[in-house]
Amino acid sequence: MTSLDQKLLRDLLHLKGQLVAISLIVACGIACLVSMLSAYDSLQLSQQTYYDRYRFADVFVQLKRAPDSLAARIAEIPGVQQVQTRVVVDVNLDVPKLAEPATGRLIAIPEQQMPILNDLFIRKGQYIEPGQREQVLVSEVFAQANNLEIGDTLGAVINERWQQLRIVGVALSPEYVYEIRGTELFPDNQRFGVMWMGREALGTAFDLDGAFNDVALSLMPGTNQSEVIFRLDQLLEPYGGLGAYPREDQISHQFINSEIESLAASAVMLPIIFLGIAAFLLNLVLARLVSTQRDQIAVLKAFGYSNLAVGLHYVKLVLAITILGAGLGTALGVWFGAAITENYARFYHFPVLEYRAGFNVVAIAIQVSVGAAVLGTLTAVKQAVSLPPAEAMRPEPPAVYRATILERVGLQRFLSPVGQIIVRNLERRWIQAALAIIGIAAAVAILVIGRYFEDATNYIVEVQFRQVQRDDVTLVFNEPLSGRARYELKQLPGVLQAESFRAIPARLRFQHQTHLTGLTGLEPQGELRRLLDQDLHPVPLPSNGVVLTTKLAEILGVNVGDPLTVEVLEGERPIRTVPVVGLVDELIGLGAYMDIHAINTLMREGQTVSGAYLSVDSYHLSKLYAELKETPAVASVALRERVIEEFDKTIAESFTIFTTVLVIFASVIAFGVVYNVARIALSERGRELATLRIIGFTKAEIAVILLGEQAIVTALAIPLGCGIGFGLAALITQAYDWELFRFPLIVTPASYAFAFFVITIAALGSGWLIRRQLNHLDLIAVLKTRE
Repeated sequence: MTSLDQKLLRDLLHLKGQLVAISLIVACGIACLVSMLSAYDSLQLSQQTYYDRYRFADVFVQLKRAPDSLAARIAEIPGVQQVQTRVVVDVNLDVPKLAEPATGRLIAIPEQQMPILNDLFIRKGQYIEPGQREQVLVSEVFAQANNLEIGDTLGAVINERWQQLRIVGVALSPEYVYEIRGTELFPDNQRFGVMWMGREALGTAFDLDGAFNDVALSLMPGTNQSEVIFRLDQLLEPYGGLGAYPREDQISHQFINSEIESLAASAVMLPIIFLGIAAFLLNLVLARLVSTQRDQIAVLKAFGYSNLAVGLHYVKLVLAITILGAGLGTALGVWFGAAITENYARFYHFPVLEYRAGFNVVAIAIQVSVGAAVLGTLTAVKQAVSLPPAEAMRPEPPAVYRATILERVGLQRFLSPVGQIIVRNLERRWIQAALAIIGIAAAVAILVIGRYFEDATNYIVEVQFRQVQRDDVTLVFNEPLSGRARYELKQLPGVLQAESFRAIPARLRFQHQTHLTGLTGLEPQGELRRLLDQDLHPVPLPSNGVVLTTKLAEILGVNVGDPLTVEVLEGERPIRTVPVVGLVDELIGLGAYMDIHAINTLMREGQTVSGAYLSVDSYHLSKLYAELKETPAVASVALRERVIEEFDKTIAESFTIFTTVLVIFASVIAFGVVYNVARIALSERGRELATLRIIGFTKAEIAVILLGEQAIVTALAIPLGCGIGFGLAALITQAYDWELFRFPLIVTPASYAFAFFVITIAALGSGWLIRRQLNHLDLIAVLKTRE
């Protein structure tokens, strides 16, 4: 071992407290980077492998009814590689041991197993047998949520007839990696499930024998997707085509792609904060070390060590700290990444979702950490190698002191001697104080962001499911019913209030912008389904014109007063021009609303309804559920309270894990910054503090001088960090401004209080350690002066 390496070991032991704190901050940054990147790689690889092996389609479209012979014409569209025609219907289910009615999405599959688009991975059991009309495969997540096993039976209302379905297998499909109904944000796997049934049995049951109502296409590489969709819509228009859409707009794919993009963004943002602070602290520590070792550097150079050798000595010190942090961070990141991936497995369902932390991820983490550390300490290293031996032999020149701002304006008389010392030191070392404030503020911001996600989702639930959707039960009919259904709904057991709605598929067009969506007609004075503006004030529904959600208006580029072309994709498919008369601020999905009577007029129909919102007496819920299970006209039943329960059950646990990790990481930052800055201040001002002790200051008073500065720095950092956290929340709001849902900019006072509490505890802990060192200050040693 060389002399410089021995010196390196002594320096590391001497600075062990500070270096451990910095290593922990590096470890946090690397843990974020490794966990996010590895989870990103794992999720993306699982998605792509699953899509490729099980032939996930590129284009989807639903329609009313078309003969099987039309499939050949679809296949002739240039660029189409494979066509899969299907029968897809939603039915009411009676699930054993489940009081509420559930909704099953029945999808037709060939009687004989063969490669198809959106193919099935059979987890257990077997494929359906030809001619066995009652056999079905059920989705894995639906089976798990309801404890269903092979051989169990389900009751279903199929085309107004009650039928028993027998489970022969449990399966997964790339089409339902995230299994939700199209109008929901969170899955309700107990009350909504996908099932696959023989094509002949399902087609016959719904009068679609020799016909289909759903098409999936795969395209050849390099195909113009928009052109294929245009030709497909033209071809299916006479058959009630509801508008084709690409894979990018398929709801399951949208959710998982959004999650992958979020992981990629997080893998950049959080490590930058941690590693930037680590680089700042390394620069402080190394600069102070160089300052105290001026004479040692001079002796090394006098004995013939080159500038390169001296510079590498200090670089090795930085690398030792960084590699220690990178090693710990990599191990922590692999553990945390596995936990993230395991959590995703609860929402995204793949045949295999394996966690992978490849060598490339670890290599990137080490390179990033070393690069950040070296860049952050270049100034201090340059200072070490640039000192001439003769200059380095001399002590540092004394600092130049001048009156502070408070002293110039005469306010020092309001401060005690200890207070004046604190203010003077903060002003004279304002750059160090400012950097410390920024470091602690970053920790506060991280805590605010951790709580922001919980604040935002709680706000979504409160607004969307308690103020906008105020019904207890939402019914959707198999097909539009006459106005008589409005009165029959009120006769159902326990129904206190019923408000019907009319939903039609439509393509909205303004100038060159178009969007495929639904147009919903609501009762103008309805209380169970309200439209609210940004301030949560009810928006009246005019008798003429359309009200759009702000996100949909943004996509179309339309403002209030502009004429909007509505191309109805149902019935006689009328095309009408209606004015935009208002905007509402909804957080889930994209909506276009009209007075239900205006929609009936637009469709040139009577008082037709597509479903209803019900307010129900909870005492009669069981009777209502029993009757709805056997009502042929009902296709699906959604229960508002069950949606909220599922949210609390699935999301709350995820946020608990996420917030806990952020608390630990932010506490490490706060502790590392406060402890290092205070420790460096103690090292720099040891002589001054010892002198104060000798002239009569107590241990408590010199502790107040040193820790008072850190208390002021922390106090100034907390509001700054809250402001930065709010700003980052605003950026996240922009990043999560998706069609599926939008995050509101909501940060509650409880989140700020939480950040304040955690940072205060971390600062008190580091202050306690510094106080212990002050109590054991060697007055004789620190008062020695170099000659």
